[in-house]
Amino acid sequence: MKKNPKKEKQKTSKLWKLNDHKFLHIFLYGILAIILFVALYSNVKPETLDIELFTVSEQTIYAPTTVEDKIETERKQQEAYDAVEDQYVLKKEITDKQVDLISSIFDTIIEVKNEVDTKPAVDEEESTLTPEEQVKKLQGKLTSSINDKIPGETFLPLIKASDADLNMAKDAVVTAVNNIMSKEIPIVQLSEAKKQVDEELQYTPLRSEVLQSATVLGKFAITPNYVFDLKATEEKRQQSVDAVKVAQIKQGQILVEEDELINREIHRKLGLVGLLDDQQSYKPFLGLALLILLILAGVIYYFEKKDSPISKRNNSLLLYCLIFAITILLMKIVSLFQKIDYTHIGYIVPVAMGVMLIKLLINERLAILTSMIFAVCGSVIFNEGITGSFNFSIGVYYLFGCLAGVLFLGEHNLRSKILQAGLFVGGINVIVLTAIMLIRNGSYSNVEISSYFVMACVSGLVSSVLTIGFMPFFETGFGILSTMKLIELSNPNHPLLRKILTETPGTYHHSVMVANLSESACEAIGANGLLARVAAYYHDIGKTKRPQYFIENQMNIENPHNKLSAQLSKNIIISHVTDGVEMLRKHKMPKEFVDIAEQHHGTTLLKYFYHQAKESNDSIYEDEFRYPGPKPQTKEIAIISIADSVEAAVRSMSNPTPEKIEKLVKSIIADRLQDNQLDECDLTLKELDIIAKSFCESLKGIFHSRIEYPELSKKQKVK
Repeated sequence: MKKNPKKEKQKTSKLWKLNDHKFLHIFLYGILAIILFVALYSNVKPETLDIELFTVSEQTIYAPTTVEDKIETERKQQEAYDAVEDQYVLKKEITDKQVDLISSIFDTIIEVKNEVDTKPAVDEEESTLTPEEQVKKLQGKLTSSINDKIPGETFLPLIKASDADLNMAKDAVVTAVNNIMSKEIPIVQLSEAKKQVDEELQYTPLRSEVLQSATVLGKFAITPNYVFDLKATEEKRQQSVDAVKVAQIKQGQILVEEDELINREIHRKLGLVGLLDDQQSYKPFLGLALLILLILAGVIYYFEKKDSPISKRNNSLLLYCLIFAITILLMKIVSLFQKIDYTHIGYIVPVAMGVMLIKLLINERLAILTSMIFAVCGSVIFNEGITGSFNFSIGVYYLFGCLAGVLFLGEHNLRSKILQAGLFVGGINVIVLTAIMLIRNGSYSNVEISSYFVMACVSGLVSSVLTIGFMPFFETGFGILSTMKLIELSNPNHPLLRKILTETPGTYHHSVMVANLSESACEAIGANGLLARVAAYYHDIGKTKRPQYFIENQMNIENPHNKLSAQLSKNIIISHVTDGVEMLRKHKMPKEFVDIAEQHHGTTLLKYFYHQAKESNDSIYEDEFRYPGPKPQTKEIAIISIADSVEAAVRSMSNPTPEKIEKLVKSIIADRLQDNQLDECDLTLKELDIIAKSFCESLKGIFHSRIEYPELSKKQKVK
């Protein structure tokens, strides 16, 4: 029975529409929470004891956890809190503020006097303002708070004083206020501090009325500067509270011996640690819920912070949930063997598989976060039958094993690299287990040591094998651009590549050259060389729409741009970017290819046509002759962008030599830097230097000098 392609297309579109829905990520977070709850529920469900008051205990009971006697602790903390006295602090900024205030008042007085002295009369009858009028003008420039506290009569002698006396009064008052307020002045000593102004100014050589006004201003400026410090007081009180030793029941402490009577105190302690029926309740499950919320918060923070389309985010989150569920399921299945006396069976779980898949298919930062999550989950799942406890040994073991897998893997998902990562994880597992056994200082038989090491090695190897096995399914199912997909797209029989080859052979040759240059440069700095090579094949696909307008395709024909205006030529050249993006999207090519086609010219200037247009119209702006962008966002796009210009420039050289090539490459890179084209990608100057060297080496190999053979005579040819 044949499939209906129309129905298949409708199903696919419905799936993609579902992936675009905003609610989907909320649903997936819920699924993640359910997975965690189901996996950890049985490991946190507490054991409870049916014990009554004034009965004899049938067993020795230990405290399952450390708890605080809150009533006694709170009483001691309150006593310590109340014993702390209020703290005060000298505020220097108050002193500075008051000094500035006094200085500002005197400056305003001087300003008013200067305005009156320098103002010309409108006619002969107009005279300068009287001192009283000057005081009113001064009060108009001062704030209402100053005018309310200082009467106008105080300013009159200062207005009448000479400039020399006024400056002397200002210096004296500023100095007095600064000296007095440099010491602590609590509010209760304010009047005493104001009296000190008289002492400070009494020997100033000023007329009595000016001295009196200056004294009033000085007293006005004096204000309390030794104030209550709430923050210091609270800190002191908090330090006192923190110093109180809390009353605790320690984990493992014997609460009641076997055959001992359970009195009220013992019964209270049993209730305090949660071992009584009536307090079995919700606490462990509430703790589990908080733990799950904390884990989800980290995952949500990562995915919601990403500035990417909802469909892509949902796609990554769904992939993450699948990998997470598979890894947790493996843990839970293996943990079942604990019940048949395989206590340390958890060391064999291939938990590094999960984080290796996340690193390769999603992101390294998320893989590191998940390493910590798996370590926490493992320490709960493999708690050796002790409900509510944590197996910190296996948590540390999982953490180091997962981090080893993440850090060892390179940027590319090469199968050999994954296998090496598995071996590396196995080695780290062995080292961590050795460290744990030595720290415990226990005695282990040779059989136990051997079994531990075998499980550690198997865990690493199985992690790599499962990673290699799962990767093709996830790559295909989630449309991830894998190595195999890139190799498939590099096939010359691909319809778009055949289109470039047959319709624009010059562009095809140019693209192959750019691909070679880009791949070498990317690999030199650790970027994705294969992606750069294959994407470079397609980066100029837009030129197939109007091939004759690009110089590499103009074979024995006149350049059509000779008959066009610079503006029209510019539009045709720039359109190859938008045409290429449209064609790539139409053929459902990977987004990475679309981005490279769209960004490989950035916002660079079409210099030739710009200068041509400038000759005929001087009002032309550069922005009109720039590509629309955006600028390169990744290292690979930036390298292809530079290689595109370098290849075209070197090809146009009449006699390329190594020195000329090197000079040209460096000038193009410098021009891109100066034009700010590399601002939005994370290339460093050191990497740009490496890229330049890589380009030079590749170009020298392509444009090497050849031996000139002498022409053979016809006679020699006949022979």
